[in-house]
Amino acid sequence: MRVTDEAIGRIKEMIVAGELRPGDRLPREPDLAARLGLSRSSLREAVKALALIRVLDVRQGDGTYVTSLDPSLLLETMGFVLDLHQDASVLEFFEVRRILEPAAAARAAVLMTAADVAVLRALLDELGPEPSVEDLLTNDVEFHRLIAVGSGNRALASIIDSLRQQTYRARIWRGMTQSDAVARTVAEHRAILDAIAEQQPEVARSWATVHIAGVERWIQDALNPGPAEAPARRPTASAGSGRRSSRSRSAAR
Repeated sequence: MRVTDEAIGRIKEMIVAGELRPGDRLPREPDLAARLGLSRSSLREAVKALALIRVLDVRQGDGTYVTSLDPSLLLETMGFVLDLHQDASVLEFFEVRRILEPAAAARAAVLMTAADVAVLRALLDELGPEPSVEDLLTNDVEFHRLIAVGSGNRALASIIDSLRQQTYRARIWRGMTQSDAVARTVAEHRAILDAIAEQQPEVARSWATVHIAGVERWIQDALNPGPAEAPARRPTASAGSGRRSSRSRSAAR
């Protein structure tokens, strides 16, 4: 079990057991972390995740409280958790993304101009060293949109854009509960961008596949928990792999 998941489970147990009731204020962070045998960082991430689904209410300068836990309040935001853990249909959308987005990245590596690449790089640079999950996902949506548009195929870009909302909530939950999700996403975005900038379509395709498949794999694990498998090998390429000459690149346009 991941550390953040364990922290979420511990807080949930306190609520279910009646140790924390609707409207109660949580103990101070260092006290609660020590009581539950958790690090303060994992406890903090658990609080963020539970605030996202309206179980906790973080009040700046006041503390963290258990919400009313009113069913109507919880149902507003719990839909995506139920979708994720009880309905595997979201995997079908990720499967489509895994088919289409690598193709878009490969085309973008051939067709995007230096100016287009500069826009993508500036977008990633906006995040800073430690982006929040919310900032990362906003940036992620625009990153994938620009690559889809950069593929030069309006129909492909439109289809990819239509899939965004269907997978957005699952990506929020992953970002809140998987400890390395934010850093991994940023690193993979950089790898995709570098491949596009270097005009390496097959490397861009490989990294985009790794990127989408990582979220897909996480959802599969959530739906069917079992022994961890060996991580997928990262794509590699020689310095000249996937490059096209300026003449063939111009012809492709």
